[in-house]
Amino acid sequence: MKIGLSDAAATEALAEDVAASLPADVGGWTVLLTGELGAGKSTFARALIRALGHDGAVPSPTYTLVEPYSLDRGQVYHVDLYRIAAEEELHFLGWSDLDDGCRLIEWAERAPGLSATADLKLTLRYDGEGREAEIAGLSARGADVVASLPINPNT
Repeated sequence: MKIGLSDAAATEALAEDVAASLPADVGGWTVLLTGELGAGKSTFARALIRALGHDGAVPSPTYTLVEPYSLDRGQVYHVDLYRIAAEEELHFLGWSDLDDGCRLIEWAERAPGLSATADLKLTLRYDGEGREAEIAGLSARGADVVASLPINPNT
């Protein structure tokens, strides 16, 4: 599904729609965010984390690599793979320790193998003055979320 995003507020609204379509307990979900630098991955991630119940700052995990959030809907791990050179480095991040929560992963294209076990993939790209989002369900439950989104896609 492709969706036109005219500005940052539209990206945030998409994140809120996705959060509303996720189950009450987001544990065990993996959401991949891909796209060019500045395309809106961090804007989407921050808005999704807030929509899931976080009240406060949402710092970029560019240097920490993982920022954890304990929310009423479950643990959320905001992961940034920009500084990852090889997929094997996920082991050193304690990747297996993140299974209990929702893994929200920026720069997911740096670890292509993640698509095999992920639920949703959001690709953001420039489209003139705005952006375009392409959202895909990579698992059956991810496809259910995409199908339930209350948006009018620009296909």
